[in-house]
This record gives sequence, structure tokens and C-alpha cells, in this order.
Amino acid sequence: MLNALRTRLTDGTYEVGNRLPPQRELAQEFDVSRDTVQRVLRALHDEGWIESRQGSGTRVIMTQRIQTSTAEAAHPGRAVTLGSLIGEAFERSEVTLDVYTLTSESLDAHVRVQAERIRAREIAPQRIALRMLLPSEELELPYPRAKDPAYNEPMRQRLLGITRLHTASLRSVLRQLLTEDLVPAVDIEIRHAPLTPTFKLYLFNRVEVLHGPYEVIERPIILDSGEEIEALDVLGFGATLTHYVKDSDPNSQGSVSVDSMQSWFNSVWNLLAE
Repeated sequence: MLNALRTRLTDGTYEVGNRLPPQRELAQEFDVSRDTVQRVLRALHDEGWIESRQGSGTRVIMTQRIQTSTAEAAHPGRAVTLGSLIGEAFERSEVTLDVYTLTSESLDAHVRVQAERIRAREIAPQRIALRMLLPSEELELPYPRAKDPAYNEPMRQRLLGITRLHTASLRSVLRQLLTEDLVPAVDIEIRHAPLTPTFKLYLFNRVEVLHGPYEVIERPIILDSGEEIEALDVLGFGATLTHYVKDSDPNSQGSVSVDSMQSWFNSVWNLLAE
């Protein structure tokens, strides 16, 4: 439920100023208890997405921001969101995605949406190729990290659990499309690099890029045990992203940005990652 609502907040379903459905409706939609709904809404509040006021419901105060100077030319009449860019990438015959991220949580949510579009025969890619760079599992990361050092190992295990869950989900979703003969060719490769992600990067079909820094925040985190602790974390879904499009001018800002980011990704992929 938390991931689904985050996705709606980043793909334009819920815009700033919109009110979320009442808790009763959310509980029915996701088939969860009211306690679970309240816990999810509190997490979204702590991440800065929403605010709740007595008698006026829950209002959206933040969506994912994408800064772009080429959106109107490349995407006329359409809002540029991570979801829309992934959607457009999947509308091509050959889909190429290179992703560098702390976890694969955001990507997993959006790829699942595209898999349903493929099953509904709305789109029909002939090949999907995903390369994803993640931090090495042995690397000691500065975030997420508990303020109390006694909880650092549970926090590390929590991050590993989230990452492994979503990478396994991505593999399963994409391979299932191959098994069902819905996509003739699927290639997915995940490598780990000894780097702390300070930004996330999406490269679409080698012609578009989204790039943005992670913002470090303080927020409460609920461990698998149910215990709530104060921790340093980063905004993933809410990170502000900059959008560039490669064009016919090799010296344009868009072309230079896409080429440099692609070169950076390839260098880490080939020389550092395992």
C-alpha cells in the first residue's frame, strides 16, 4: 500500500492540493485494516508528502519534482514524470533502461505498471534490456542509519531486505513476460558497485536521462520487529530529478548531459561493478 500511494504521488495521479481518499476507502481498496492505513499515512506524512487536519482530511503537499527545459518539445501536452518517461520507453519496440539507485523500489513499482499494459495488449515491446547498478551489500553506508548505534545492524538488514525484495520482484515480473510469450527477449542484469549512491540516475533508450541527488532527512522508521526508531534516511521517491533529452546537436546541453551520464554509467558498470 505504501509503495502504491508513493507511486501515485510521483506519477501525477495525486497532485499538490488534492485530497487523498478517506481512510475507509483506502482500507477497502487495499484490503487492509484501518490501523495499517493510519501507519502508511503517518509514513507519508513523515516523508513530507501529505498533511492531515482535523475535519478536512489528508491533503497532498508534495509531489516528485522534475526540472526540464526540453519537456515541451519532447513531450508535447504531457506532464513529465518518472512514470510517464518509463511508460514512453516501454512503448518502443526495444526498451533499454540503465538505472543507478540505492534500492530498486521506485523502478519495481513503475515496471509493474508497464507489465500490466503489456498484458492488456496496450503496448508490445519486442525486447526489454535492464541494467541496474546498486551499492555493494558489504559496503557500510551512511544512510539509512539509526541515531542509536545499537540499531545500525537491524537498519542494514532492513535495507538489504528492501533491496532484495524489489530486485527479486523485478526479475520475476520481467521473466514472467518472457515465459508468457508476451515479450520475445528479456535481459536483466544487476551489478553491485563499491559506491554510496548520492544521486539516482535513469537512462532511457540512451536518448533521455533523469538525474537527481538524494536528500538526507531525519524521520522515524519502523523496524521489522515493529519498534519505531529515529534515523537518518534519504528521499528516494521524492528526490527532485533533472530531465535531459539528446538531440541532433552533439554540443547541446541535452546531448552532452545524456552522453556524459551514459559514459559514467558504462565506466562504473564495466570497471567497478561486480
